[in-house]
Amino acid sequence: MFVLAVLMFCVFSVTTGEFVVAGILPEVSGDLDVPVGSAGLLVTAYATGMIIGGPLLTAATATVNRKRLMLVLLVVAAVGNVVSACAPGFAWLLGARVATALVTSTFFAQAVVVAVHSAAPGRTATTVARLAFGMNLAMIAGAPVGTAIGHQWGWRATFATVGVACLIGAALVGLRVTAPSEDPRQSAITELRVLVRRPVLAALAITAIGNVGVLMVFVYLAPLLTHLAGHPQNRLPILLLGYGIGATAGNLVGGTLYDKNPRLWQPALLGLLAVTLAGTWLIADRSFPAALAVMVIGGLGFAIIPGMQARIIHAAADAPTLSMAVNASAYQIAAALAGLVGGYIADSGTGPRPIYLVAAILTCGGVLLTVISSRPQQTEPAKTPSR
Repeated sequence: MFVLAVLMFCVFSVTTGEFVVAGILPEVSGDLDVPVGSAGLLVTAYATGMIIGGPLLTAATATVNRKRLMLVLLVVAAVGNVVSACAPGFAWLLGARVATALVTSTFFAQAVVVAVHSAAPGRTATTVARLAFGMNLAMIAGAPVGTAIGHQWGWRATFATVGVACLIGAALVGLRVTAPSEDPRQSAITELRVLVRRPVLAALAITAIGNVGVLMVFVYLAPLLTHLAGHPQNRLPILLLGYGIGATAGNLVGGTLYDKNPRLWQPALLGLLAVTLAGTWLIADRSFPAALAVMVIGGLGFAIIPGMQARIIHAAADAPTLSMAVNASAYQIAAALAGLVGGYIADSGTGPRPIYLVAAILTCGGVLLTVISSRPQQTEPAKTPSR
């Protein structure tokens, strides 16, 4: 349990550095004298780093001792966040975010394998779920706390705090985590062959397309809730907390529903998300309804993720580590597109409000792709790959 807690803390620390940007975007924009839409490129840059770094690093380090690899990845994440805190200009900050992102999905993939090997017999699925909760915790606690730190002491203090947390995680891994003694590793070529299967490609496309809309809203929550809905900036951490609570509940409910009927609930949840986004566009300038809608969007946005993960695990059961890294890259492709399209809308003369409507339309694309690609052999609940 202590090993699992250490790995959860590491996942929390690394992913907080990604989620917290949404809460400090206006501060970064003002301090570095760039438009909010341009500041949103930080999200695109981070996503691009994960898209490239995740699969390449995971494949390149396929035979490296997992503990040593995790230590190096955590140190790189810590240095990237410290450089972000000290960045003299926007270009430096952009480069530091890319360097930090390169290691994120690879670390998570390694942490999953170590956690499973450390688990008691018959507790594999529960262990993976608890480890993934570290990402939920980053949204529930990490993003609001990091936003509050940014408002109190400046956005640089936020990145510095995340860097310190990554160093603490590295120390804990070095002291208490042991690499699995029985850990058969497949070559990169063997795992790469699995990823070109048609069901795998369909699963990756659903992850990429289905998440663009909700990520666009998340990236630009600060201007949507402050400039449009009229909430004061000091209320933003509470609103982000509400989003995170909704995300946690949605993650649990979405997994249960998918297990019961994957062919029904994956497109149904995506459809509900699209309807909610369109409805929020209508009431986006009303403070209280917009705040409630944000919590619902967080819930539905995370309710769709367990089904997407189950689909890729089932489709690529012969390459679990690399498939998780590539699926994370597909998610980050969605984040990159969200930052670009949302930034264009935010900097246009219309203001940020159309983000909700465009997000709803893009989510409908995910619904359509899910319906077209769903087949019984692709959508059965995932079984945990044997070790």
